[in-house]
Amino acid sequence: MKRIGLLSDTHGYFDEKLYRFFDSVDELWHVGDIGNIDLVDEIAAFKPLKAVFGNCDDWHIRRIYPEIQRFTEEGVDVLMMHIGGYPGNYSYPARQMIEAAPPKLFISGHSHILKVMNDKHFHLLHINPGAAGIQGFHNVRTAVRFIIDAGTIRDLEVGEWLRSNL
Repeated sequence: MKRIGLLSDTHGYFDEKLYRFFDSVDELWHVGDIGNIDLVDEIAAFKPLKAVFGNCDDWHIRRIYPEIQRFTEEGVDVLMMHIGGYPGNYSYPARQMIEAAPPKLFISGHSHILKVMNDKHFHLLHINPGAAGIQGFHNVRTAVRFIIDAGTIRDLEVGEWLRSNL
C-alpha cells in the first residue's frame, strides 16, 4: 500500500497548506509546470518525488524529469504527462499511447482544472489535480491524494484552497 500525493502547476509555489495536506503521503507525483529547480529540491526533500516536466519548466527541470513517465506502482500501470487531455479529448501523443496499451491510471495537468473521470472506453481512471500554485486563471487551488493498494486506486481526497493572491 502506498499513499500518493498528486499535484500540478505549482509554478514555483508550495506553501504550508500543501505541506499539511501531503504530510501523510508516502510519495509525491508532480504533473509538470513545477516552476524552478529550487522548488524541485524543496519538494524532494519533503517527500520522494516522481515528476514530469511541463511546458513552462526550464532546462534545469527538463534535465532531471522526462516529458512522460510510465511506471507500475503497487500493481497499477500509470501513465503521466503534463499535456494529455482527458477522456474524449486526449492529446494526440496521449491517445497514441493509451490506444497502444491502456494504463489503469492516466494523469495529466496543464489545464488548471481539477478532473477525476472514468474512461469507460479504455477502462482507465483519469486524474488531473488542477493547479496547486497561485499563477493562472483559477480561483481555487487544488491537489489530490489517494491510496494505491494491490492493483486498486482508492480513498481519493481533494484539497481545495482559495488562491492567496486574489
